[in-house]
Amino acid sequence: MDEIQKTLLAEVADLHSVPAGAYNFRVNGQGAGRNTTANIDIVTKEDKPGIDIIIKPGTKKESVHIPVVLSATGLKDLVYNDFYVGDDADVVIIAGCGIHNGGKEASSHDGIHSFHIGKNARVKYVEKHYGQGEGTGERIMNPTTIIEIDENGYMEMDTVQIRGIDSTKRDTRAKLGNGATLIIKEKIMTHGKQTATTDFTVDLNGENSSTNVISRSVAKDESHQVFLSRINGNNKCAGHTECDAIIMNHASVSAIPEITANHLDASLIHEAAIGKIAGEQIIKLMTLGLTEEEAEAQIVNGFLK
Repeated sequence: MDEIQKTLLAEVADLHSVPAGAYNFRVNGQGAGRNTTANIDIVTKEDKPGIDIIIKPGTKKESVHIPVVLSATGLKDLVYNDFYVGDDADVVIIAGCGIHNGGKEASSHDGIHSFHIGKNARVKYVEKHYGQGEGTGERIMNPTTIIEIDENGYMEMDTVQIRGIDSTKRDTRAKLGNGATLIIKEKIMTHGKQTATTDFTVDLNGENSSTNVISRSVAKDESHQVFLSRINGNNKCAGHTECDAIIMNHASVSAIPEITANHLDASLIHEAAIGKIAGEQIIKLMTLGLTEEEAEAQIVNGFLK
């Protein structure tokens, strides 16, 4: 990798060297390095671009890194990754995509990730998106995440996009079995004329299944964000969705939470709040010696932590 690609890798996967454990690097639409372990296999798909990540039942305290890096202007990358997590496994999966665009043509990455999580398995999934480059071409990312969690399975999904992506449409769909749990934490910041749309749909099909969908976002300048969240309670279950957004300058944010109870014992809650930074917060920080711009940055950084 060149220095630009290494910088992107550090931003989206916190990697400054080759990681321990299983990994698959994708650079400008091509494989750039792979390692498997005794418990985690990575296999190239034969019918379409992408990989199958197969995690054996009972695998504990192992990780998988699957970052994607684009540094070629005008490249349109599409990849399908399927994760098969065996029963009783407990793993961390680090994904993410970084785009450097130094030209006039748009560069894009569409990642379709499907998770098949076995009984009693636990997965922490981290996905970071980041863009940079002095070019005028757009940096576009459209991730799709499809999740199926079996009995008593657990998944925590942390997604972060706080810089450099001009347009994104994030589509997440999940189906939960008996006793399954899904936690989603999203952080987004847009600026300029960027747009970001998030669309979550969670079907709580299993008895005692549960989900908590939390989004925190900041919209600056003339950017626009849309947050859609649907939770369908189809059994005795518990669901909560929450969207908190800070709006600045001439930006706009739409929050559209939707909950549907199709069972007498479905307990569902939705919350949404959009507002500007309170003036007294800025004044308080300015009395400590910060400029107005520094005070705003401090508040935004704390909000997105």
